[in-house]
Amino acid sequence: MSDILPLGPLPRLIGHRGAARHAPENTLSGIRMAATQGAKWVEVDVKLTADLVPVLMHDDDLDRTTDGKGPAKNLTLDALRQLDAGSWFSPAFRGEKVPTLVEVIQLVLALNLGLNLEIKPCPGREEETAGVALTLAYSLWPDDRPPPLVSSFADASLDMARQVVPRWPLGYLIDRRPANWRQRVEQLNVSTINVNARREDAASIREYKSTGRPVLAYTVNTVPMAREVLGWGVSSVFTDTPSGLMEIAG
Repeated sequence: MSDILPLGPLPRLIGHRGAARHAPENTLSGIRMAATQGAKWVEVDVKLTADLVPVLMHDDDLDRTTDGKGPAKNLTLDALRQLDAGSWFSPAFRGEKVPTLVEVIQLVLALNLGLNLEIKPCPGREEETAGVALTLAYSLWPDDRPPPLVSSFADASLDMARQVVPRWPLGYLIDRRPANWRQRVEQLNVSTINVNARREDAASIREYKSTGRPVLAYTVNTVPMAREVLGWGVSSVFTDTPSGLMEIAG
């Protein structure tokens, strides 16, 4: 992996979608909350608007995390910015907007945070989302900072990522482990393997680590679970509650 830029030190804890238990996920408030709670890195999800602007959102539909309805891919940025992305979580976050990737990168850099940028395409937009989002991210990211870790569950997005940002580190995301996982890890020359903590055990983590890559596990929200997973040899855990896991941050 000598041609891939180094990640920088991996923290024990990575704020999941910001700090998703304490602020609306994938928002600027969530990222600020994660930093306030002591997270050194945050993970966020990126998809495209109808007019090809990268924004933060996890779901294909607007319903769960905004006051809008229907597919996110159908709205332009101007229409998306009219929605409230905070009230669903708490009245304290009323008026929170869906942030653009530009705003997120500016904030992450200002807060001196590491970034795991997950490409979360709407169906049929796997290559397009990775291409547009990573071209933009590359143009904004300073050369003197460790680059973001780019991850995705979508094979086509990871293939495009390797083309667009050939030297940026990739994270191979696994929920239910595919038969060809090892082949893909080597083919993509990934830097990390990111797994669902609830589907793994000490033996499977040893298998992943045998590739020479650190393993990151999601989503871990209790100290006992964090201790168990880290005891298996996992390097970092993604958590919705950074403050709740600070005692194992190391």
